[in-house]
Amino acid sequence: APLPPQEHEKPPAVANGELRINGKGKKLRKPRTIYSSLQLQALNQRFQQTQYLALPERAELAAQLGLTQTQVKIWFQNKRSKYKKIMKQG
Repeated sequence: APLPPQEHEKPPAVANGELRINGKGKKLRKPRTIYSSLQLQALNQRFQQTQYLALPERAELAAQLGLTQTQVKIWFQNKRSKYKKIMKQG
């Protein structure tokens, strides 16, 4: 069965949010995402339930919050590394 469109959305040709522009390797970065307090509340709440999202969960959460799946994925990655850092400090 064909997937619903949001499930197989491919992110644009951007590596780590960086678009290479000319042969000299100058990088144009995408501006960092500013999350609304509502989005952050939902993301943090979800993170407390589970630190890892399955693909359909990520798609659903992204759709609910009006974010791309890539934004949700990277937020979770960043949150996990921040969380581990804090746990290491005790």
